[in-house]
Amino acid sequence: MTDLNNVAPALAAALANRGYEALTPVQSAVLTEAPADADLLVSAQTGSGKTVAFGLALAPTILGDAERLGPAGAPVALAIAPTRELALQVKDELSWLYADANARTVSCVGGMDPRTERRNLDNGAHIVVGTPGRLRDHIERGALDLSELRAVVMDEADEMLDMGFREDLEFILDAAPASRRTLMFSATVPKPIADLAQRFQRDAVRISTINAREQHGDIDYIAHPVAPNERENAIINVLRQHEAEKAILFCSTREAVKRLTSRLANRGFSIVSLSGELSQEQRSAALTAMKNGSARVCVATDVAARGIDLPNLDLVIHADLPTGKAALLHRSGRTGRAGRKGTCVLMVPYPRRRAAERTLHFAGVKVTWAPAPTADDIRAKDRERLLADPSLSAEMEADELAIARELLEKYDAERIAAAFVKLRQSRLPAPEDVSEASEDNIRGRGPGEQGGRTAEIRGKFEDGVWFRLSLGHKHRADPRWLLPMICRAGHVTKKEVGAIKIFQNETRFEIDGAHGERYAEVIRRDGTGEDNVTITVLDARGGKTPPPPFEDRGGGRGGFGGGPRGGGRPRRDAYEGGSEDRMDRPFRGNDRNGGERGNDRGGDRNFDRAPRGDFAGRGPAKGGKRRRFGDDEQAPNHPAFEPLDMKALARDGGRDQDGGDRPARFRKDERPARRDWNADKAPEGRDGGKPEGKKPFKAKADGPKKKAPKKAKPSRSERKATKAGS
Repeated sequence: MTDLNNVAPALAAALANRGYEALTPVQSAVLTEAPADADLLVSAQTGSGKTVAFGLALAPTILGDAERLGPAGAPVALAIAPTRELALQVKDELSWLYADANARTVSCVGGMDPRTERRNLDNGAHIVVGTPGRLRDHIERGALDLSELRAVVMDEADEMLDMGFREDLEFILDAAPASRRTLMFSATVPKPIADLAQRFQRDAVRISTINAREQHGDIDYIAHPVAPNERENAIINVLRQHEAEKAILFCSTREAVKRLTSRLANRGFSIVSLSGELSQEQRSAALTAMKNGSARVCVATDVAARGIDLPNLDLVIHADLPTGKAALLHRSGRTGRAGRKGTCVLMVPYPRRRAAERTLHFAGVKVTWAPAPTADDIRAKDRERLLADPSLSAEMEADELAIARELLEKYDAERIAAAFVKLRQSRLPAPEDVSEASEDNIRGRGPGEQGGRTAEIRGKFEDGVWFRLSLGHKHRADPRWLLPMICRAGHVTKKEVGAIKIFQNETRFEIDGAHGERYAEVIRRDGTGEDNVTITVLDARGGKTPPPPFEDRGGGRGGFGGGPRGGGRPRRDAYEGGSEDRMDRPFRGNDRNGGERGNDRGGDRNFDRAPRGDFAGRGPAKGGKRRRFGDDEQAPNHPAFEPLDMKALARDGGRDQDGGDRPARFRKDERPARRDWNADKAPEGRDGGKPEGKKPFKAKADGPKKKAPKKAKPSRSERKATKAGS
């Protein structure tokens, strides 16, 4: 922490008025670890005060030695944020920070009236804050003049790239003067951010205040394994258990936000929602309700809640699991800000336990696994809060005591206390019934379990010991030669060997409990006796089958890519990491009957007739449409993809150059009648008669074709006589 001596006087006064006594690490670093005119690439933990940090970093550039800014004209600083809410929040922060410096700050964000924004820009501004798309629009229309720009700040730069704003950012940075400062602030610095910094920054100073070993140290992580159909009930109980002053719930989709918001509102929670389908006015109203306390719970999507700062936010609930490490940290960073403690709760459906563990491991956070609170737990917590209610020990006013004495005269104390308890409970949402999680579900999927369902597969021995052998299907492992190897390695007979499970990269086998310890000791002492083959002991509970390795676990039952349940033999053409294309035979597709998979079952029944290596046999069944090789999507039904029938076009008419209908050469009802064809007059060597309407066959005459004599042209006198007679 650093005092305010290094801060510009106008900004120091604003910080003091807001209650700042010292700066946070990132705020101090931008002032002390880099020259005043240097470009910065800063990575700091979410909630560490980055907005104030880049406000302090801008001061030497836009203020210089002056204490106040002059009249507003073309902007001298530009701040870019990924979302509307974050941009408006940045504008508010910079407004109070530069209030004593006489700075005028305007915003340009999507969802707001662009005409109002243009008028604000025409009236002049010192600092402009906006979203990439709207800023680019104003630049292209000439409303935003960047000729006087001295500094550009990109807040949450990693998120802007993830949201697809790279092209807009490059356009804005190219339009800004080359002499500007470029400051990038991001929670993480992946390769795309580093590439962007290398292109648009000059000798940038890298500042990082993140300690990888203490990621979100002010946040307590709790994970609740729940049944998928009881997730919403568990969320209600979590909200009731913590009774946080403010809480935010994250969902993965807009529809999930709508559903959960409706459910919680029906249960009596004061709740608002944030999602992309809401207008800017609705979003602003929701944030205002959360800030003034009229709402205590907010349900939001990741993008809509990006970067928002809600004061006194104590609880974050991941209703849907985050998609990765970055999403987990950004979501959880809404709480535990500026030294305040927070709690982060993850609702983990039983089938997603492994995915949640991997995400938490990669994020480097410590988590406590515990069963979701039940209705009995909530009632016990309510009883505890009631007995410790501070209103029971607070001093009473004279009017309140008078009413209490009247109640005691009319009712006994027990009845009054019962009415008080009932009144208090009626104002709280009722807890929901949640089935208690088993020990296996809390600890994780145990041996033989997949997808949250406990498989009752057990080994041959109740107290067997399981071992891992470093050979699997990819090594052509087979029980016929694995069993002798296992027996030789540990000096046991086949009677002491139980179940053998072969996976893609390894094999797991069971040894009788009475011989398990001796077998392990022999392996540790003498090895396996085979080159590049290892055997290790697995930590299994009882005699259950250990879970298969991660790469041998597929998707849902029957899904594409879904591996065999329980670690069975993989598909014929499978290899580690994907499926192998066999080019020595025609593509069979995914249809069980041997044809390409289309919308109908069956496919091409004549597949086996095609020669190997020839795609000619892959044609469609009779009457079907030809498809592209390896294409599982239905062919587009669009006129542009249909071949032109020139005969039909000439017969039925087409379209002229102006787009109108061109009359056909012959209409159906205008065609001249044709003579009936007499089959008896057919030339020799031809079959019988032809159907009516067909042109009759005429035999060619021998020799050269004779021309008909030309009709003599009438003379002039003949023409006059004809005209006079008519």
